[in-house]
Amino acid sequence: MSTAAPVICLDGPSGVGKGTICLAIAKRLGWHILDSGSLYRITALQVSRLFPGTNVISINVQQLADIANNLSICYRCENDELSVFLNDENITQLIRGEEIGAKASQVAAIPEVRKALLDRQRAFLQPPGLIADGRDMGTVVFPDAVLKIYLTATPEERANRRYKQLKDKGIGVNLAALVEELRLRDERDMNRQAAPLRPATDAIIIDTTTLDIEQVTNEVMYWVNQRISH
Repeated sequence: MSTAAPVICLDGPSGVGKGTICLAIAKRLGWHILDSGSLYRITALQVSRLFPGTNVISINVQQLADIANNLSICYRCENDELSVFLNDENITQLIRGEEIGAKASQVAAIPEVRKALLDRQRAFLQPPGLIADGRDMGTVVFPDAVLKIYLTATPEERANRRYKQLKDKGIGVNLAALVEELRLRDERDMNRQAAPLRPATDAIIIDTTTLDIEQVTNEVMYWVNQRISH
């Protein structure tokens, strides 16, 4: 793994604002960004397309690893948002659905898939630096990161944020169902054998339950300025 550039890791469960915060920090610093969770969502989307209607656990793990290993992925910052492309197709909205999210969590629990995506994630580390958004960035992918932040919030608050986000897009959703889905996803992510969701031992934990985006961004930037000389 290259150490030619610094990396800042922002880990945490779904719905804590990692993506928004990472984009804000990357823009302030002029660094590259890695949305590692999208890699699993992209893999899940491709699995859904290649094996329509098939449960992930019934698919051969080597086939899943091969799919993860052969994805042509590109990130572009467009209109202050991170757009995701698969084979030149903009799939940003396609991978944000709850069904793909749930399938991505299943895919991410498979060690062979995680191994296939590990080197790809580390290859995003290029000068002048990288902001890495995920669940195991500080514990597995970049254990020597100069700064590790772990964002958290209550399942209820995270579900409420997701509910508002989906409603703003005109997508009908049940709040109680979202809360339960987040609880189940947390349980699966925290208890999986491969790289379980947990803060790195040297991570700074920030509870975002009562904070807005600007407050969280400012707190993260405080720690960035403490650890990194510009």
